[in-house]
Amino acid sequence: MRATLPRLECSDFPAIRRRRLETLQVNLGYKCNQACLHCHVNAGPTRTESMDWKTVSEVVSFLGASGVKTLDITGGAPELNPHFRSLVLAARNLGVHVMDRCNLTVLEQPGQEDTAQFLAASRVEIVASLPCYLEENVNAQRGEGVFEASVRALKELNGLGYGRPGSGLILNLVYNPQGPSLPPPQDTLEADYHRHLGERFGVAFNQLYVMTNMPIQRFGSMLISKGRFEEYLDLLKNAYQPQNLETVMCRTLVSVDWRGYVYDCDFNQMLGLPLRLNGRPRVHLRQLMSDGLDGNPIAVKDHCYGCTAGQGSSCGGALEA
Repeated sequence: MRATLPRLECSDFPAIRRRRLETLQVNLGYKCNQACLHCHVNAGPTRTESMDWKTVSEVVSFLGASGVKTLDITGGAPELNPHFRSLVLAARNLGVHVMDRCNLTVLEQPGQEDTAQFLAASRVEIVASLPCYLEENVNAQRGEGVFEASVRALKELNGLGYGRPGSGLILNLVYNPQGPSLPPPQDTLEADYHRHLGERFGVAFNQLYVMTNMPIQRFGSMLISKGRFEEYLDLLKNAYQPQNLETVMCRTLVSVDWRGYVYDCDFNQMLGLPLRLNGRPRVHLRQLMSDGLDGNPIAVKDHCYGCTAGQGSSCGGALEA
């Protein structure tokens, strides 16, 4: 794996500061049943990092004390963490809205046979990765057979009410470009997804989120190996839109790693760029109990151009319609 941070260090990205915290994004570990080419986490079946019960308990304590209303659970495949369901139930008992970033195929893994039913019963919003509506493109990016398995999972979720009008069970899909290019307009691509998946497979969903591939970890390393890293970074910089600075996700979200340390976003977590607060070089979640984040400077490097290029990109898709 080729390191990308040294190529991002000398940055002219504008300084930005935090606003009131609204979302706690928690990475339960880097183990995943897939190893996707675009994965900025470098997740895969051989990863062993996993959040323990003590840290999960600290997450629950923070939710209760902070009043944060949204818990965004990610990985790896977060469902593979043995404490995933306990965290979901504890958060829901606190009245917190829970989002699960699901790769869909994990629902067919041994021991996960009733996970879809659990998510539905717990009223968890699902944000499911499906990087294209074409089988050949998905399998090229994520592995042979992944598209078929994903469609089976989507049909199961639809059968439970996900993506259906009036159910209140939200199912959003996520698109990533196949290579070093910006994603197409979100609204246009969403219409294509609805039409193609609905007509061919009878699959329904709520919204499509388009996300720009970040030049870090596995995707960044691939760009370096092909001699296209600087070219892609130039593409992001040339497409920079300053108005996107107002709504980038790091202003109202913090990312927590599997050990409980806090970062301004998931991408900074993967680069090892910790959130800094009151002179501390690194902050653990339990240290945020009495420390306010509003106005705190955000750690920025050149990868931040990925969130501000074109229509913008965040964990909730494009920043501008």
